Amino acid sequence: MFQSLTFFRKKEEEKPMYLIVGLGNPGSKYDKTRHNMGYEVIDRLVDAHRIPRSGTKFHSLVGSGVIGGEKVLLMKPLTYMNLSGTAVSEAVRFYKLDPETQLIVISDDIDLPPGDLRIRKQGSAGGQKGLKHIIQCLGTDRFVRVRVGTGAKPEGWELADWVLSRMEGEDAHLAGSALDQAAKAVECIVTEGADKAMNLYNISTRKKSGKAVEPGQNS
Repeated sequence: MFQSLTFFRKKEEEKPMYLIVGLGNPGSKYDKTRHNMGYEVIDRLVDAHRIPRSGTKFHSLVGSGVIGGEKVLLMKPLTYMNLSGTAVSEAVRFYKLDPETQLIVISDDIDLPPGDLRIRKQGSAGGQKGLKHIIQCLGTDRFVRVRVGTGAKPEGWELADWVLSRMEGEDAHLAGSALDQAAKAVECIVTEGADKAMNLYNISTRKKSGKAVEPGQNS
């Protein structure tokens, strides 16, 4: 995505209402890996809303467009996961955005099973190094994050090998569904707010009383 080499000119840019960032690692060898869930959600939003690919800026592939009547800037940082905060903080400061109300970050989460989706308005990084670096660079943890479950590291695996592996079988199916829901959740955040999105799209595949917990049925 975002293959155009067109660059923005500062004086021509309009301030976006939302900065939407999908975390991942650049390069074809990382495509579809557990760590690139954020990238995949951005790709879904680009396709669904026909967001023009606008080239590179803020150490990221970017696209500027409209979702639900609101001007948005979509970003896929090229800094690699552990330095995601460099890209995000640069864009936030350039546009003078309020992270608490204008930033949405999408990431993977190994603490959630495949298929699970969690939306939060603040909190710790929970071990996700991209989120950790963003919090460090912004100096705040008060921003909306959408976390897509990829499953815990199995015994005998190195963590780096696990997050850079690709899902198969039922896990891949569950993750694909969660990615679709994550894109819809982002749309909901933009148009109706994070609280509404949390109520509708926080998803758990864990069994409770013999039934899976679906959107709008959260405990």
